[in-house]
Amino acid sequence: MVHEVSLHQLPDFATGLIKQFSKRIILLRGDLGAGKTTLVKALVKSLGCSDEVSSPTFGIVNELTFDESIGYHLDLYRIEDPDELAQFGFEEYVNSGGYCFIEWPDIGMAYIPENHHTISIESINTTTRKITFA
Repeated sequence: MVHEVSLHQLPDFATGLIKQFSKRIILLRGDLGAGKTTLVKALVKSLGCSDEVSSPTFGIVNELTFDESIGYHLDLYRIEDPDELAQFGFEEYVNSGGYCFIEWPDIGMAYIPENHHTISIESINTTTRKITFA
């Protein structure tokens, strides 16, 4: 599914998108500044999370609290070697059963279960994104 979404439409788009989720691991791909973290913020809010969501680039992982579960927002941008993933328990996060939103997932693909969705975000202009969901 491919959609062009303006930033002001993002909350409604996120609400509709989560209805398409059949998996809890969500990979996010896109260039720097494309809006991966902004989309995660809208998605987790639509899922009932009231936590303040920020980019986990420097902390690598942020824990999210949902009504009856815990989820995770990970950013693997700074990971240079797959061995670093084991050092912070990456496999435990992706196998936790909770929602797991992973930005820049490529370095971790060997550890990510096949049972995941992928969202690709491409900037069309300063206020519009092309979002592909699979």
